[in-house]
Amino acid sequence: MKIKTKQLSYDAVMALPRAKHKNPIRPSMFFRTLIRVVSIFDLVDAKFSFEQVNMEKAGKGPYLILMNHSSFIDLEIAYKILYPKPFCIVCTSDGFVGKSLLMRLIGCIPTQKFVTDMTLIRDILYTLKKKNTSILMYPEASYSFDGTATPLPRKMGTLIKKLGVPVVNIHTEGAFARQPLYNELKKRKVKVSAKVECLLSKEEIASKSTDEIEEILDDAFTFDNFAWQYENNVVIDEKTRADGLERILYKCAHCNEEGSMNGEGTDIYCKKCGKRYSLDTLGRLNSDSETEFFHIPDWYAWERECVRREIEEGSYLLDTEVDIGMMVDHKAIYMVGSGRLIHNGDGFKLTGCDGKLSYEQKPLSSYGLYSDYYWYEIGDIICIGDKDALYYCFPKKEGVVAKTRIAAEELFKITKERKKSEIK
Repeated sequence: MKIKTKQLSYDAVMALPRAKHKNPIRPSMFFRTLIRVVSIFDLVDAKFSFEQVNMEKAGKGPYLILMNHSSFIDLEIAYKILYPKPFCIVCTSDGFVGKSLLMRLIGCIPTQKFVTDMTLIRDILYTLKKKNTSILMYPEASYSFDGTATPLPRKMGTLIKKLGVPVVNIHTEGAFARQPLYNELKKRKVKVSAKVECLLSKEEIASKSTDEIEEILDDAFTFDNFAWQYENNVVIDEKTRADGLERILYKCAHCNEEGSMNGEGTDIYCKKCGKRYSLDTLGRLNSDSETEFFHIPDWYAWERECVRREIEEGSYLLDTEVDIGMMVDHKAIYMVGSGRLIHNGDGFKLTGCDGKLSYEQKPLSSYGLYSDYYWYEIGDIICIGDKDALYYCFPKKEGVVAKTRIAAEELFKITKERKKSEIK
């Protein structure tokens, strides 16, 4: 999938009128049926099946539907399970670029990832109460990098209390293994399934505290796709299964060099020390000598520990030249030139466009970071910004996207912990 881009000066972009808010549209039966029909081919290829659990307590709806986010097949799965019932979909605002009317007609509601958006809450309430239509949301907001759950926003319990509608969870298995983001979404021959479960009825929402609700959500969004593959003997024998693996495993576990890893074919190796690992058909790493981490999420967790240590010691720093795209409306991503992106203990600082652009974002601005691999077939990105503009930064330095996302998450936690200790 591609996105419309346009070369424009920074001054010209800043002078553009911003996109106007429009109320969500309940999708018509025509569009629901069209997407359902188009989805058949992928679902048949994935031999998709699903089971339902405790759905009798959900009632007739509308519902808040929460789904884990693994790959492009997720939305097709939702239409298979929910059709013919209408539902609106909370999606990233850049999905509207160049196709705003179509996205509205199929029921999409735009929001900016990891940016506080009170308008979204009003749109959700409007859809549920005024349009009597369910809401599909991916609360993780981003694809999983390493196949494990990404952090959920901490106000989900409060939101669920406010909405007061049953909460349904769609949990997929096999979707990540079939088409992982690091592998540039190359499809593998993996069977995909899902469990549809009513997590909370109206009565349970009323009787439980926000903490209890968030504990239920945390449990529902705890998973490990690589462990699932190994435990269920899911064989992936494609010869390109390690392609792009350095996007996750950016730091050599043997010599500690960053940006030196390369995933190619069925192997990942360090270009500095030469250490090589083979990714077997069950998703485990093996080496001719000592294997530091057999399990990919364990390697990723070690990288997180290293980043947190750098932050605590004050040595963490991202400093890279970037190409910059901006989004201020739904007409195009405006490529405004090049600049410099810095990320350290003080947060992000983006400068560029011959000194005209200067944007700063503090660590507590967001609990996560919108970062992506092979974004709309353009390149790996780090996205920051606010309600006025989003800045899509394409780093010229390799192997920094995953580390920066980890650092943003850990900086948020550390800064919040420090603030709490200062209050005490």
